[in-house]
Amino acid sequence: MKKRDALRWMAAGALVAGAAGTLTACKQSQPKASFNAIDLTGSKEYAQDFAMPDQNGQRRTMADFQGKVTLLFFGYTQCPDVCPTTLSDLAAVKQKLGAKGDKLQVVFVTVDPARDTPEMLKSYIANFDPSFLALRGSDEELAKMAKDFKIYYKKVDGQTPASYTMDHTAGDYIFDPQGRLRLYSRYGTPVDTLAKDIELLIDGA
Repeated sequence: MKKRDALRWMAAGALVAGAAGTLTACKQSQPKASFNAIDLTGSKEYAQDFAMPDQNGQRRTMADFQGKVTLLFFGYTQCPDVCPTTLSDLAAVKQKLGAKGDKLQVVFVTVDPARDTPEMLKSYIANFDPSFLALRGSDEELAKMAKDFKIYYKKVDGQTPASYTMDHTAGDYIFDPQGRLRLYSRYGTPVDTLAKDIELLIDGA
């Protein structure tokens, strides 16, 4: 092969290698999924798991929900507006997802175990969606879980001992199908917006 031809082949090879390198670089630098909720992926500031009995007395952990997007929400059954609004929205999100809705598990954690008996929780949750679960722990278990997830809750006295209310953080923690904490969604997030984030996680984002 003549020297000039050899140089030509070397140049062509360099161009191909350069193009391959560019393609590889583009592939590696593709942006990750863009979520509307606050992205907590990789954060170690919040709990990655929990252990608390559900409304049927079965002790639940994240391992029970492998393969599903799990949404964790704190509230109480006598909450006048935030809790029923949120749970209604979550039922609408599940419906919005269609067939993929079966891959969403909503878990409601009561911050008022004194009044929220298992029977009351069963009835309350069923009003929104029969697949939703409610967790009810002891005062100590609740305090630990709230601390782990940086949740605020406080009893506010009413006119009678039984008419108190509970101030509490309103927002959803969302875990991916592998059980990893990924997102925090603020109260009032539109159904369509939340559904898109959850669908991204279901699809492997």
